[in-house]
Amino acid sequence: MDNKVISKVFLWMFIGLFVTFLTGYVISINEKMLISVFSTSSYIIFSIIEIVLVIILSARIKKMKPTTCRIFFLLYSFISGLTFSSIFIAYSVKSIIYVFLVSAIIFGLFSLIGYTTKINLNKVGIYLMMALFGIIICSIINIFVGSQSFDLFLSWAIILIFMGITAYDIQKIKNIYTSTICKDNLAIYGALQLYLDYINVFLNLLRLFKDD
Repeated sequence: MDNKVISKVFLWMFIGLFVTFLTGYVISINEKMLISVFSTSSYIIFSIIEIVLVIILSARIKKMKPTTCRIFFLLYSFISGLTFSSIFIAYSVKSIIYVFLVSAIIFGLFSLIGYTTKINLNKVGIYLMMALFGIIICSIINIFVGSQSFDLFLSWAIILIFMGITAYDIQKIKNIYTSTICKDNLAIYGALQLYLDYINVFLNLLRLFKDD
């Protein structure tokens, strides 16, 4: 793949993260907006919109116009920021920045591994997706069980899984070649995949982090 496309992938990923964190911070300092976002009905609606936007972007990436693709990605980043605003209440800005930087180092390391390795990670990616599916089921079960030690284990497991998925996604994006997807849309598609990888590492590291 053209290195310019990879550059655009990371550029749009960082734009998405910036929109998410800026939105989350702005919402967190406005009590009325915070209450509105986290009312039961609003939160459910926003969560559904997030899922729908990811599905649309993934399924319609070949047919969307580049501008529409960018709008959907930015809208997804904004909606995610609404639901992310709670972290600015639960954690100090200093803690969030610290975990953000640690996550960035981890993400950068495994991105480099995925980009440079000669090993085909397709099979590894399949196994990681299966493991992730299993972790999701366990997480749902633990909602009812309420085991803190198991919750801790799940957070570490998710972090490790998404380290591997990050490398897999980078290699997949690097190796994609198709004349049916324009480069601008491909950059947004890749940015979305890496955005989700980074966010999952960040959130689970944050869950393990305790403010003094």
